[in-house]
Amino acid sequence: MPAPDPLAARLTVRLDASALWHHRPAYAELVHRAHREGLTGASVFHGVTGFGAGDSGTRRPGRVPHLGTHGPCVVVIVDEERRLRAFLPCVADVLTGTAAVATLDRVRIHVPDSRG
Repeated sequence: MPAPDPLAARLTVRLDASALWHHRPAYAELVHRAHREGLTGASVFHGVTGFGAGDSGTRRPGRVPHLGTHGPCVVVIVDEERRLRAFLPCVADVLTGTAAVATLDRVRIHVPDSRG
């Protein structure tokens, strides 16, 4: 019988792809800090269009933003929950300064059965 998949946590940060942190893309700063802290890994996903918390600037109510050069962006980091919770204060300045929104949820890491 295979061992159960190990528990981990996923930190998801949603922000506007055009958000800058000290003249550098904020998503790049988040990845840089995750790497510096020795977290397992980080990925950045760029959306085509979207709206919600984490958008920079103001949008007219009732209108979905049109396709453009800057859309939503998501940074996903997976590691142990305690390590991600310890990481959040390390990026609080970036999150606050760019109106980014972070969520933390528990996940299971799928480890394929090598006997297959």
